[in-house]
Amino acid sequence: MMAALNSTARYRWMVASRVLASVVGGYALTSAATVLLALIWPLPQAEAVAAATMLSFTLYTGVILWIFAVKRLRTLWLGLVIATAFCAGLSWVLLPGGVA
Repeated sequence: MMAALNSTARYRWMVASRVLASVVGGYALTSAATVLLALIWPLPQAEAVAAATMLSFTLYTGVILWIFAVKRLRTLWLGLVIATAFCAGLSWVLLPGGVA
């Protein structure tokens, strides 16, 4: 009885971690990637921002699908952190006046 209870609790924590990753981590990665796309797209600034924002809805959906497809939670969280840090860091470097 106790083993089944621990198994159920573990499963629920794993699902809760994926939901948290999709809501918080997915949003952070999508917003960082959207900023990066708006900076590197060879369009006028307003059009680049609009195009990157429209693409962000598809990107967010893809990130959520990836989050629930990954087998290991460690891979999931590490991938989210590294990808978000990469996009945010590159965006910071590319921003006009970003690097002092």
